[in-house]
Amino acid sequence: MKITELNIMKYTFLFITLLCFTGIANAQDYWQQAVDYTMDIDFNHENHQFKGIQKLKYTNNSPDDLDKVFYHLYFNAFQPGSMMDVRSRNIPDPDKRVGDRISKLKPNEIGYQNIVSLTMDGIPTTFKTVGTILEVNLPKPIKAGETVTFDMVFQAQVPVQIRRSGRNNMEGIDYSMTQWYPKMSEYDKEGWHANPYVGREFHGVWGDFDVTIHMDNKYTIGGTGVLQNPGDIGKGYATEDVTPEPTENGKLRWHFKAENVHDFAWAADPDYVHDIKMLNNGTKIHFFYQVDSLIENWKNVQDYTVKSFEFVNANFGEYAYSDYSIIQGGDGGMEYPMATLITAHGSFKALVSVIVHESIHSWYQGMMATDESKYPWMDEGFTTYVQNLTLSHIYGTNPVNPNIRSQKGYVYLATVVEKEQEPLTTHADHYKKNMVYGISVYSKGAVFLDQMDYIVGHQAFMSGMMRYYNEWKFKHPTPDDFKRIMEKESGLELDWYFEQFIGTTNSINYAIVDVDKKDRNSTAIELKRIGEMPMPLDITVTLKDGGLKVYNVPLQIMRGEKTDTSVPGLMVVSEDWAWTNPTFTLCVDVKEKEIEKVEIDASMRMADTDRTDNVFPKVKK
Repeated sequence: MKITELNIMKYTFLFITLLCFTGIANAQDYWQQAVDYTMDIDFNHENHQFKGIQKLKYTNNSPDDLDKVFYHLYFNAFQPGSMMDVRSRNIPDPDKRVGDRISKLKPNEIGYQNIVSLTMDGIPTTFKTVGTILEVNLPKPIKAGETVTFDMVFQAQVPVQIRRSGRNNMEGIDYSMTQWYPKMSEYDKEGWHANPYVGREFHGVWGDFDVTIHMDNKYTIGGTGVLQNPGDIGKGYATEDVTPEPTENGKLRWHFKAENVHDFAWAADPDYVHDIKMLNNGTKIHFFYQVDSLIENWKNVQDYTVKSFEFVNANFGEYAYSDYSIIQGGDGGMEYPMATLITAHGSFKALVSVIVHESIHSWYQGMMATDESKYPWMDEGFTTYVQNLTLSHIYGTNPVNPNIRSQKGYVYLATVVEKEQEPLTTHADHYKKNMVYGISVYSKGAVFLDQMDYIVGHQAFMSGMMRYYNEWKFKHPTPDDFKRIMEKESGLELDWYFEQFIGTTNSINYAIVDVDKKDRNSTAIELKRIGEMPMPLDITVTLKDGGLKVYNVPLQIMRGEKTDTSVPGLMVVSEDWAWTNPTFTLCVDVKEKEIEKVEIDASMRMADTDRTDNVFPKVKK
């Protein structure tokens, strides 16, 4: 064999070997950090303060050595001059729940988390508090693949309830304990996410929590996790009547465990009633609420909650935990793993709606746990979309499109306040107005899924949503991860849709310009794209004899078309529309004289910002 042939074989072997190892590396590219918290909390309800001992086992699953770590100290936001305070006093449309209230807090009303000591594997660290972030320099790097143990002693004061956390909320709940402990920041392939608490969303590390709370005997506690000692506590947790026996200082020892969650929240009040409802799969739904004039609402809402969970379980993936708690508290509605805090002094329908919304967060904030700060629309928007479908199901209303209300919010954003609109790529804390943030992440976020359904077809969309859950639960998915799921399910290329709907403020607006005879047996329908965002179109032709024919006009850039048998009428696929062309002529195999009406998107799913030109002949007002 010649030397050149040997070289060729050698380099070929090396190339194949490199390719194989590259493939393995790509297959194993995803990683995430892991935490294991053990906390012991001694709570003093008389001065609203508590002492905490926290042991945190931190596993560095990244390929990087870490020479520092960061903790969130969320309670520090509730101090005059904090970033949350300053932002609230300077944004054009401040949240009325906050306003300038933080700036007026007295020393005994503020919140704080003070770190007394912090060691890593027994060696003292050096640290400093910068607002709501604890910056920690390590005595030695945490090697890739290494697990270390942080031991912390801290002291905290619960602030007057202003935003989510705090004491004595407007409905008289004593303690809403959210963002209450020093929480390790997330580190992923993008680096650290040590975002200060300005007022928006959260991001956390997956792990296990073992939390013991020593609190006065008069309180009932509900929250994340499963109570480990119900026989010692009673208060609705035990199957039999239990008289709890407090310690010498009058406190009960509450011991909770939660596995594979990214946060831990709880609430406490002496007047809580505790009810439990069971799902078909054995999941326990806990309800904690005060006895007041609205107790009938709290009793009636429990069956609606069960219906909601059963519907979402069947259509979007099964809730993965054994328990879930719905707790009166907070300042509106806010989701946490295995729990939500809500206010409840409103109408029955409002109570149903907020419980449905907050519990559906268990999927998109609790189990998918996308970085809410960076992609808030993937949590709030997805939750709102499923909420709309769920409410339609439990009330049996079955509208043409359950997401019409969200669509109207989006159209308002895209037309009436168009100049103030910002793309969905905007970080949650950086929206210039609260109004724009709200409509964007809730309404436009829900419309994002509604348009996906329209583009790929309902069957592919629903199977894609289930696949998304099954493949990405407990993994912090990104928009690209969701896109690839939908591309695999539909067989379509969807780059263009994500780039346009998420990365720009371009809007959807199509019109029927004319319908005219083409020849003896066919008709030409002239279509025009007025908005800047391209979309495939469903064109429904209603015949004078009552028959329907539905034509789908795909975009060339999709590299295919949907197949959707849920669309009524015969679906005929036309040639592709190149997005650079502002007009397109659809030729249909129907005589012009046989046509009663032509309509773009009779399903009302496409978020066209002006539907007045979607029907031909135009409807007379």
